[in-house]
Amino acid sequence: MELKPARKKVDSPLVGYAKFPDDPPPYVTGYMEIAGRFVPLVSTRLSIRDKIGDWGVRWDLGRGAYRVVPGLYALGHPGPASPILVTANYKLTFDELRKQLASLDAFLVVLDTKGVNVWCAAGKGSFGTTELLDKIARLRLGDLVSHKVLVLPQLGASGVSAPEIARVSRFRVVWGPVRASDLPAFLAAGMVKTEAMRSVEFGLADRMAVAPVEFVHSWPFLLGALLLSLAGALPLDMLFRTRFWWLFAATAGSVVMGTFAFPALLPLLPSRAFSIKGAFLGALWGALCAALAVSGGAFGPGARFGLGAALVLVSAAVTSFTGLNFTGSSTFTSQRGATFEVEKSLIPTIAALAFGICLGGASLIFGL
Repeated sequence: MELKPARKKVDSPLVGYAKFPDDPPPYVTGYMEIAGRFVPLVSTRLSIRDKIGDWGVRWDLGRGAYRVVPGLYALGHPGPASPILVTANYKLTFDELRKQLASLDAFLVVLDTKGVNVWCAAGKGSFGTTELLDKIARLRLGDLVSHKVLVLPQLGASGVSAPEIARVSRFRVVWGPVRASDLPAFLAAGMVKTEAMRSVEFGLADRMAVAPVEFVHSWPFLLGALLLSLAGALPLDMLFRTRFWWLFAATAGSVVMGTFAFPALLPLLPSRAFSIKGAFLGALWGALCAALAVSGGAFGPGARFGLGAALVLVSAAVTSFTGLNFTGSSTFTSQRGATFEVEKSLIPTIAALAFGICLGGASLIFGL
């Protein structure tokens, strides 16, 4: 086995198992010559650049391009008996996996999932049987190891047919644990999972980890809130400006409710439907805004009703819609259930938002 420095480009026809367009990326520390080919060796320690990139992608900064070149990689000093682990080419997934495997010698097969994580890619079909069979053949995995076992993440099971993989390639698929942090213990136990390793959880930390990107995806509502704030700064009648500001508070606050408070309180909110959970939370926020808006006694009965109803309806609709985005990352629902709920809740949500906007406009224009 020969180790080549990473910064020295290896010009070999056998390089192509993870073929880089230019120089190797920073996480590649060298090349290992294994079975007549040069395999990129990756670091198990995340650099400051990796950590900044991982933080940025959680805020949707460059998320579409945050991917790893598909192909074969080496961790540690793998040999014929080393395990072959299969993952997606979403770099956040790749970074989490290599970080957890600092003490292991293993091969990594990175599938081309178009920069999508394992769970979502399995649902879309890119982490699937065809792609895995293609990589097995192209990478000639049978020449690397003395066994016929592939370890795949459990969350990719919906996209891969283990019997088909065995029939075509003779490789046996073993479903690994849910979390990458359990892989060392799983491999040390002879690839036997405990019940805890099988359990998919969506705890507070997991829910809040996906909140920033959902906040960024709510930019249309944030833009609407910004326009309301600008209108509230115009040199108009004080009551007119006050109503603008309360509409701004309701809209901007409901985005925060739907993207941060909603995932934090998810298990505590009533109903199983995410749309109803969100509408309930948003209505509470809108009611609070309405109560504060009319508490000073500056509005008449009609204005109190018109503005209050507008605040409640807009807040409920915005929070309901943003809360629905969490169905894709939650264990509280299924793909079929999420699709059904979106189809059934979309029209009522749009109707509530439109009616709330109309009431708010009438409150501004006619003083209702």
